Amino acid sequence: MAENGIPDEFLDGYARILAAAASTGRRLTRDEMLARRELGERAAEAGFGLRALIGAHLAAARAHWPVTASTRTASPRDDSGGGSGGTGGSGASGSVDSVLAAVEQAVDAFAEGYERAQRLAVRQEVAARREFIDDLLYGRSDPGRLAERAERFGLRLSYEHAVAVAEGFVAYDEEDAVPRSVEQALISRFGDRSVLLTTKAGRLVCIAPGDQGEVLAYFAKQAFAATDGGRVAIGRPRPGVSGVVWSYEEALNVLDLADRLDMDGPVLHAADLLVYPVLTRDREAMTELVLSTLGPLEAARGGAEPLIETLSVYFEAGCVAAEAARRLSLSVRALTYRLERIHKLTGADPADPVHRYTLQTAVIGARLMDWPAKTF
Repeated sequence: MAENGIPDEFLDGYARILAAAASTGRRLTRDEMLARRELGERAAEAGFGLRALIGAHLAAARAHWPVTASTRTASPRDDSGGGSGGTGGSGASGSVDSVLAAVEQAVDAFAEGYERAQRLAVRQEVAARREFIDDLLYGRSDPGRLAERAERFGLRLSYEHAVAVAEGFVAYDEEDAVPRSVEQALISRFGDRSVLLTTKAGRLVCIAPGDQGEVLAYFAKQAFAATDGGRVAIGRPRPGVSGVVWSYEEALNVLDLADRLDMDGPVLHAADLLVYPVLTRDREAMTELVLSTLGPLEAARGGAEPLIETLSVYFEAGCVAAEAARRLSLSVRALTYRLERIHKLTGADPADPVHRYTLQTAVIGARLMDWPAKTF
């Protein structure tokens, strides 16, 4: 066993290389370089630290320093500086240089092999992590096997988990500065809390235990800042492997919903928007409602879209005409005219509570189904 607990096998042939360099002054052969690289790879795979390995090589160089490379000691009669005494002749100096060059070559080749193995291990780890994330978010692996793999990445899928998805103005991958900064902020704040942060389809994805809502809230805050005002959706907590898939898809649906309905909030919770999936669950019924209620608006000058926008803003403003007019950059009189035109075309009065509910539901359905831009 070498120093620092390094097995002798990783120094195999090292002493012979030093002795050969001292006696002949030669550099390492191609086979010797390959052998040192292979030993470096094996040492990395065995989990030994590079610092300790280099220390073992230097210690071995001292222990096996060839006698022919040692500095010669001058004799008393050479004190005058004449003759061949002193600190050693040119042959000794050449031997020392040759051994030092051999040490440098051997250690460099060993470190090269070590680093190559480390890079390969990192690539394999990244590939394994990406494969796991894909399988987890798409639910396309055996649940039992997936749960076992999850523990390697700090997740215990027998518990409830919730998923938050952040969407910026550009696409991100795991090597970008934005995901790294968000992850570092989470680690600095919470440490290791069985949280997995990754990217998928250009978005940031955070998976956290369902009972740790503060983690996802902090993720949302950091992601919003890092993406310069992006949008974050948070799915509901669900148990098991399928629960992660469910929560992830729920968050994606919320992002899609927010885009279709032009929602302003930077952080949207699926639990607060359950009414929208209910409204669209029966697509046939919703289509019929939209066409029967809002279809007559297509006969208006300019088509149905301006009047649908007017209704949408009017409802968002709490049916306050002055506020709706301000948001639409219209006069109150112009807004009132539009509402009257809607009443005349559809037969439904936006000011009437009963008619208002029907109109508002139809407007939501139209926006969710992108009508009238898309025909049914």
